[in-house]
Amino acid sequence: MESGWIIAIIVVGTFFCLTAPATSTLSAEHPTMGESYPDFSEGILESAKLEKMDKGLLLKAKDFEIRDSFVEKILGQVSPEIRKDLEKSLLFLLDQEVMEKLITKDAKSIGIATEPPNEQMFQTYIDRVTKGVTVSEKAAKAFYEENKEMVGGMPFDQVKEAIQGLLLQQKKQEALQSHIQGLAKNAQMRINETWVKKQIKMSRDNPLDRARLSGKPTMVQFSSSGCPPCEMMKPIVKKLQKKYANTINVISIPVREHQMLASRFNVRAVPVQVFFDKKGKKVHHHMGFMAEADIVSQFKRMGAL
Repeated sequence: MESGWIIAIIVVGTFFCLTAPATSTLSAEHPTMGESYPDFSEGILESAKLEKMDKGLLLKAKDFEIRDSFVEKILGQVSPEIRKDLEKSLLFLLDQEVMEKLITKDAKSIGIATEPPNEQMFQTYIDRVTKGVTVSEKAAKAFYEENKEMVGGMPFDQVKEAIQGLLLQQKKQEALQSHIQGLAKNAQMRINETWVKKQIKMSRDNPLDRARLSGKPTMVQFSSSGCPPCEMMKPIVKKLQKKYANTINVISIPVREHQMLASRFNVRAVPVQVFFDKKGKKVHHHMGFMAEADIVSQFKRMGAL
């Protein structure tokens, strides 16, 4: 994948508002990213073993290695403003770089032309891996009934295809992520523990991570100005913040000001609510308007209220 294409996905993406585990041969004495940093283990680096490595070598797998030169290549292509944001998200960029290599290798193994690796090749791969993923009219109708405000009260028949498209994109993303997680476990990855420790500290310098790592159960809402259901959520968020200030965290993140955070948590449309337990682990992801009673119920299921 060309670096420019990666950046386009990460920092220029549009946010829409509808009007088999393998046995590793690596030494058990080295903990994985998931074991050492459970609050930061949602990406494909979760199974990577932490090891001491030469400076400049970030990750080594069975079939490839990644050096720090890829970071400078990407950072050199963006504006100073975007660079500042990306510099706090190098683990996420590494995650994306590993994903590129895993996909390219897997695509080649199933007969997809991989030279040059480009958007068309990746789309062909995604279509192949997620073939058979569908969204029923019943599922679209259920989403519509829960989120009529997102479509301005328009009749279901007029928005059915748009809703099905949105839900299909989400289901394909989940299926793709699950498939790549399997590839990652097979890759026998090792990662530079010194570099990771530094990056973890930098990556937590944002309102979302400060909230979820505070020791309180947390709900983070991703929203955008001009989005009707996002505007409807504002008084609910404020009420919950005031009512449960000593028990839970409820915060709102504007996606356009925090595009890297939105990318990290697979936000494809707004509003989205992401729930974390008191240890900072993601436990629930909801897309669309969410009533106050439903938010409270989710916190109760988590044992927070």
